[in-house]
Amino acid sequence: METRRRKQMNRLSRVLLLVMVFYSSSWIFPAGARGTERTSEAGPAGAYVIKMGYYNCDHMTAAPVAKDAGIFDELGLNVEVIGNAKVPEAMAAGRMDVGYIGFERTVRAYLKGCPIFISAMNHLGGSYYLVVRNDITDPRQLIGKKLALGTDPEKNSPEWVTFSEKVGIPAEGKYYETFNMADKDEFFALKIGSLDGYMTCDPWASMAEYEKCGRIVPEFTITKMPSGKWGTCCVLSMNSNFAQAHPDLAAKIILAHSKAIRFIYTHPLKSAEIFSKNYSVPLEVALMTIFKKTVEEDRTMRWDIHDENIQEAVNWNLNMKTLDGAAESRTYVRTEYLEKAGTGDFDTFIKEKVDPVFPLGMSYEDWKKKAYEIEGRTLQAGL
Repeated sequence: METRRRKQMNRLSRVLLLVMVFYSSSWIFPAGARGTERTSEAGPAGAYVIKMGYYNCDHMTAAPVAKDAGIFDELGLNVEVIGNAKVPEAMAAGRMDVGYIGFERTVRAYLKGCPIFISAMNHLGGSYYLVVRNDITDPRQLIGKKLALGTDPEKNSPEWVTFSEKVGIPAEGKYYETFNMADKDEFFALKIGSLDGYMTCDPWASMAEYEKCGRIVPEFTITKMPSGKWGTCCVLSMNSNFAQAHPDLAAKIILAHSKAIRFIYTHPLKSAEIFSKNYSVPLEVALMTIFKKTVEEDRTMRWDIHDENIQEAVNWNLNMKTLDGAAESRTYVRTEYLEKAGTGDFDTFIKEKVDPVFPLGMSYEDWKKKAYEIEGRTLQAGL
């Protein structure tokens, strides 16, 4: 079985390479739009180069925004931004200083001895999807299908376990033909018919609907925890060795993170353009993803850490058996650098700068029109 799966993955990889080459020329962007997986800021001469990683996921937009909006330059930071990085593995090897990563992966890495801790919040929850072929209309049709669920989804994905219990299908990966793939590759595999479904964040769910090659399964999407409160989706993690050696830089990179989140809320069009360039997706898809996280699903992108959100995430994972009891310690959360960063109060920022312009409940079309107006541009009909 394992040999057959490896052969299938090799064939799938070859096909994906051909398709991605084709798609790379399908959308037209400004010069330099592609090849942005690994970029660096010039910064002050001789300054320590901070290595920052993020995954190819819309929750982590603050990384490319901080770079391309000039926030690192503004703060005098020399930052190498590495897209689609394996953050905990790189930190364990001493090759990464800060990174955007999911809560569960951060905790698991810490419990295995990785010098990693949660230094700031990034995204509370929501905007995580199960995308399937358009002709799959009943969750029971998923059994036996080719699904990108990752390794041992019953042990590693509380979202999948929650969904499977809700719709009455097995959570164990052995009942499906499972694959572990990058989100972008999942989308292309579904597009060419080599995959039946995948779990993903945006833009790769919105891309499937935009391209009309797949649909989002509404029963899967989780926003708040079962308690009705927000948990913790992903965080700004930090290498404890870096923080100890460079405490001022540790605080300043958190300040840059907070400024990037402020920019996303107050300049959504410019943020979407940065997103579109770095993720190589159409501007409309980029706008859709930012709207979801800043208005439609609540103000889910934020920098402040609250114990309640951490504990809710711990409780959920313990109930789903995707983390063990050691996660209760919460020693992987350290706020001293956040407290020194001078980020300001998130709720005050939202109340004063965002609510009057982009209130919750605003329609997508009205939000998009206002986003253009703020930048002194007119939204053309049909865009």
